Amino acid sequence: MESGNIPKASNEATVQTNQTVENKPAAPAAAVAAKPSTPTVNIPTLPGDIEIPISGVRKAIASNMLRSKHEAPHAWTMMEVDVTNLVEYRDSIKSDFKKREGFNITYFAFFVKAVAQALKEFPQINSMWAGDKIIQKKDINISIAVATDDALFVPVIKNADDKSVKGIAKEIFDLANKVRTGTLKADEMQGGTFTVNNTGSFGSVQSMGIINYPQAAILQVESIVKRPVVMNNGMIAVRDMVNLCMSLDHRVLDGLICGRFLQRVKQILENISNETSVY
Repeated sequence: MESGNIPKASNEATVQTNQTVENKPAAPAAAVAAKPSTPTVNIPTLPGDIEIPISGVRKAIASNMLRSKHEAPHAWTMMEVDVTNLVEYRDSIKSDFKKREGFNITYFAFFVKAVAQALKEFPQINSMWAGDKIIQKKDINISIAVATDDALFVPVIKNADDKSVKGIAKEIFDLANKVRTGTLKADEMQGGTFTVNNTGSFGSVQSMGIINYPQAAILQVESIVKRPVVMNNGMIAVRDMVNLCMSLDHRVLDGLICGRFLQRVKQILENISNETSVY
């Protein structure tokens, strides 16, 4: 995988005690600090040990992840997808695309587009738990992530279902540059409704993500690997395969709807061909 986006936390919305959901001013990083806080632990240090102060960014991420694990009952499912056609198609256009557009067309952009399309067809996935009700969000805003050496930022691709593969690729490119140059704005990290995490960029083939609170699910896109596969005709062929791993909030979602959602994402990806347009 080619994108270094690894979504794990965001500053989306906070569930209030009156059971309403409202946007909060963005923190300087990818997450909003929220109770329960991480307790102080007394660990003795020995000569040669290095104490590294916890930054505000890391505190916010830790608090958001802790809250997600405390409040959301996580369930997990995985689906295998044959992306041989996607790999061949993307590889056939990447050089001309880079010359024409000035940035790379990554595999990750195709995955984000497929997820956005499937979310439009399964809006239940695009929901949040709000205590006495579930809020199904109208806009499809995909949280991705960009990691630096010491921090994780989670910018959002707004209205991803309305964008082409090229448009999504451009936003991934622009948002990553803004993070690395320190020019990412607070409002560019707000409003995420679903997270797609490119764990495959590190070579991972299977993982279970922590849900990006207060969203209801997170999808891990694992590494594309070549494997022998038994085809419908009984022949064995080497195919490009990828695992899609989904963590879900079982208060909001059940296995049936998530299974259908993943099947739709799989169908979209496996039906990419030379006739597919990225524009």
